[in-house]
Amino acid sequence: MGYLFVLIVGLIAGTLSGIVGTGSSIMLMPVLIYEFGPKQAVPIMAVAAVMANLSRILAWWRDVDWRACAAYSITGIPAAALGARTLLALPSRAVDIAIGLFLIAMVPVRHWLARHQLKAQLWHLALGGAIIGYLTGIVVSTGPLSVPLFLFYGLTRGAFLATEAASSLGLYLSKSVTFERFGALTADVALKGLIAGSSLMAGAFVAKRFVLRLEPDVFRVIMDGIMLLAGASLLWSAASH
Repeated sequence: MGYLFVLIVGLIAGTLSGIVGTGSSIMLMPVLIYEFGPKQAVPIMAVAAVMANLSRILAWWRDVDWRACAAYSITGIPAAALGARTLLALPSRAVDIAIGLFLIAMVPVRHWLARHQLKAQLWHLALGGAIIGYLTGIVVSTGPLSVPLFLFYGLTRGAFLATEAASSLGLYLSKSVTFERFGALTADVALKGLIAGSSLMAGAFVAKRFVLRLEPDVFRVIMDGIMLLAGASLLWSAASH
């Protein structure tokens, strides 16, 4: 029954994250902690995140902006490995507060940039990849951080989902390899990650039908809501601890 619960939540999380580009880790992580404990949940989620991003790439293959992906990944991949190595050294509460405030602040900033018709360039993606990659190694999910970066670059709908997934795939692979090297990713943990990831993969293909119907403006409004909720939840988590 425990695995069935994980699969059901994973399918829902995969579908929602397939529509908005993030959120699967935030939804699935509490379930993984409940079923397998916090020590196993982080590497399990890392494996599942690899599969989730791979499924979004497969679903939107023709829409990937490979130049943006390369600019983000070239700094993000080594930064993610470095972040995973320092995972236990940083206070999680401080990280939650910083990311929560950042997400909430990004909503008015995005609208300000849109009004002034300012867009991110490739070097912004490279800089963002280094920062977000490092944080990805430390915390469970930084999807909400990469969302505004790729939106500022001008991507939307399928192009956004595909490029963000392709860029994040390398980061989570780097994180998983680092966990394996330090003994946190055993065969048992990897199998649990594959089970959880299979439901996230299925959800991504279910989501494609809904994304194709979204207008760009509606998509951006949804993303604003996701960032506000994610930021508020992180601040709530920090206050609770």
